[in-house]
Amino acid sequence: MERNRTREVMVGKVSVGNFSRISIQSMLKRPLSDFEGNVAQALELERAGCDILRVAVLDVSSVKLISLLKERLNIPIVSDIHFDYRLALESIAAGADKIRINPGNIGDAGRIKKLVSACANKGIPIRIGVNSGSLPKKILKKYGGPTSEAMCESASDQVKLLESLDFTDIIISVKSSRVCTMIRAYEMISERCDYPLHLGVTEAGCTQQGIVKSACGIGSLLARGIGDTIRVTLTDDPLKEVSVAKDLLLVLGVRKVGIEIISCPSCGRTKVDLINLVNRVKEHYQDYDGKNLKLAIMGCAVNGPAEAKEADLGVACGDGEGVIFKKGRVIKKISEEGIFKELIEQVKSLN
Repeated sequence: MERNRTREVMVGKVSVGNFSRISIQSMLKRPLSDFEGNVAQALELERAGCDILRVAVLDVSSVKLISLLKERLNIPIVSDIHFDYRLALESIAAGADKIRINPGNIGDAGRIKKLVSACANKGIPIRIGVNSGSLPKKILKKYGGPTSEAMCESASDQVKLLESLDFTDIIISVKSSRVCTMIRAYEMISERCDYPLHLGVTEAGCTQQGIVKSACGIGSLLARGIGDTIRVTLTDDPLKEVSVAKDLLLVLGVRKVGIEIISCPSCGRTKVDLINLVNRVKEHYQDYDGKNLKLAIMGCAVNGPAEAKEADLGVACGDGEGVIFKKGRVIKKISEEGIFKELIEQVKSLN
């Protein structure tokens, strides 16, 4: 898959853009007053594969959380700012690696200038975070609502403002809860500039709908080479956001580390508890960091070695048993009770 070339922006030690590995982002969701709970959640997210972590900063007291996170984590921390630019300045002093602002509510050009100066002095990038819910009134009036064109123009205006201040350490997002609007906005902004793009569907909703929206929106753009870092938003545990993001990058062939499970939906021919087997394997490899592998788990001979011959490893189940195969070649027959253990052992042999 050929990716669009964008300029490189460093977020802490993580490179974003210029064909760097597409990074996964998430956001802390515990009450800001619960410092220890947030640190614990952050450590879980780091272990799960989150590359860049964002935290909402609502007041001066919550800036302390950034300092605590910087002490305990190895991944960069993004300070999410709305309305009060002074909180961005406090976040920079506390060690934030990136500042996210929404141009529709951050204030006048004078405030932006102070923020840009502070970021430039510390080498900290700014994400221009445009979304359909907080566009400037004049742009909403011009386009009659939060259209793709409206979001693109808002982002472009803010880029021009930062560039006029000799600041180009910029990442852009143009998010909408409407998938088609979001897709078109990113298409448009990618044609206008070469800044790295942070992809996401905002307010995507509950787990299942949020996954579908993110797969359609983020996935369609990545498949065409657009996007440098992603955030899957779910009204759920942020660990699920990271898990879904990893799967999305894996199935698109963007990430080269992970296990892609190929499994049939099962039908009347299936004689084993296929659903439970697939779930056990998926759970076992939740935090897998070995080679990139395709693992096929098939319910019968119809969907066995022939249809899954491109898999690195697989099992075709029969009546209370299964045959293990590698690259379509059968290597062993195993009882149903031993399938899970055998698959785990075979994966180890491939690593």
